[in-house]
Amino acid sequence: MTPSGPAPTVDILIEVGDRIVLIRRKYPPEGWAIPGGFIDLGEKAQEAAVREALEETGMRVTLTALLGVYSDPARDPRRHTISTVYIAKAEGTPSGGDDAAEARLFSEHDLPQPLAFDHAKILADYFRFKKTGERPL
Repeated sequence: MTPSGPAPTVDILIEVGDRIVLIRRKYPPEGWAIPGGFIDLGEKAQEAAVREALEETGMRVTLTALLGVYSDPARDPRRHTISTVYIAKAEGTPSGGDDAAEARLFSEHDLPQPLAFDHAKILADYFRFKKTGERPL
């Protein structure tokens, strides 16, 4: 069956102290990514964010803010997705699970490469938001 429209997804910027969690993807497209995934039928975006964070990083998160919504049709090479991006807090050490080969903590100044999807833009928006309070449009 061909998709009838964009797929809803979530991404979660998990803060642990002054660092954030990124995952190295196990499956294509390859690269490092913000933890996240598809929203299941009947699931709220907030519930999907908490679930995906736990599945991919082993971390129980508390959502603290909504960064923005990202809908560029080219953001995911697999198909058109619309991502609701949350900021969350967690404690402990992340470990890769589900679609994540590994999960590690990074700061703005030691981000890994390559970054998957449009996550370089989302991360730039996040770090600008943390410094200025300005949210992306």
